[in-house]
Amino acid sequence: MKNRTRGFTLMELLIVMVILGLLMSLVAPQMFSKVSSTKKKTAAAQMQMLQTSIDTYLLDIGDYPANLGELRQSSQDGWDGPYLPKDVPMDPWGNPYVYQVPGNDGKPYLLMSYGKDGQVGGSDENEDIVAE
Repeated sequence: MKNRTRGFTLMELLIVMVILGLLMSLVAPQMFSKVSSTKKKTAAAQMQMLQTSIDTYLLDIGDYPANLGELRQSSQDGWDGPYLPKDVPMDPWGNPYVYQVPGNDGKPYLLMSYGKDGQVGGSDENEDIVAE
């Protein structure tokens, strides 16, 4: 008596592949929408870290840095840095953060990310993220 091993038929494999495809089409859009909100939250967290460093710089120097690079290296009197453990990070989309002294609306400085497109304005992933 032969010992036969029975495998899956082509039809069974096709049915499983169709079911997996349907499941992925339902789950994938929800998962990829989370990537966008995660990048926005990462940008907000990085800007909060930069704000803390800017505030510490202000306490030591008595003025705001002219650019974010001064948080790592400066020749200002009273400079007690570096105020960041590493170089100034890029935003989650690989663009530099926008830093401007003085800021808009009477604020001492402006710190923001232009979002995925790297340009002013936009919506969804291209929306500007401004530090409060």
